Amino acid sequence: MIRIENLTLGYGDRTLLERVSAHLPAGTLTPLIGRNGTGKSTLLRALAGLGERRGGRIRLDGKELDKLDPQRLACTAAFVTTERVRIAHLRCRDVVALGRAPYTDWIGRLGAEDAAAVARALAAVGMADYADRTMDRMSDGECQRVMIARALAQQTPVILLDEPTSFLDLPNRCELCALLARLAREEGKCILFSTHELDIALSLADRVALIDPPALHCLPAAEMIRSGHIERLFGSDVVRYDAATGNIRIGPKRG
Repeated sequence: MIRIENLTLGYGDRTLLERVSAHLPAGTLTPLIGRNGTGKSTLLRALAGLGERRGGRIRLDGKELDKLDPQRLACTAAFVTTERVRIAHLRCRDVVALGRAPYTDWIGRLGAEDAAAVARALAAVGMADYADRTMDRMSDGECQRVMIARALAQQTPVILLDEPTSFLDLPNRCELCALLARLAREEGKCILFSTHELDIALSLADRVALIDPPALHCLPAAEMIRSGHIERLFGSDVVRYDAATGNIRIGPKRG
């Protein structure tokens, strides 16, 4: 669903990723992890067609990214940024309806099919009862769910999210990651999201993408844990995986 071939990214004199390749299939949840400043947001923006790259190819749902016009790209990949949305008097259903822009007529008029897509998206994230509530009257966790609903209303096979758990407390972080896992498996989406929540992400992930400049390691979750890449990169944490129970523990190294 997402295929990266010999991709090189950087800015100025700095190279973040050099000739990296990876494949993320449909129906999978993949956390993108790495130390601060190593290119997680840069990679997500490149996949969304919003950033320049120095070389390589990107395919989304089998289509060459470079050959997608803006409307076709908007029908292929949805991108949820980390910015908070707090616009007074803007209802949740209106925010979610923005995801239908690629499908509406030239004046942006919503039809019955669009309204149904908005309703389904709100229901999928548990926000149907909040459809008429304005965004300035909602919590951060509720707003994040609405932004994910907007991406679902866009009906794209690929969803990219840049640190969707930012600004959330622990219960909301857990709930949001669980929601993403459910959407990937039940809706058949290919979901890639950057995060610092290693324990939560690893417990739910199908695959893990780890940036270790200039390399990108992309492995099934259990294989990534056994590989030692996470422990080596983050240093202060040890990842323990119990194959019998599937439990993952992250804790400080012992002297």
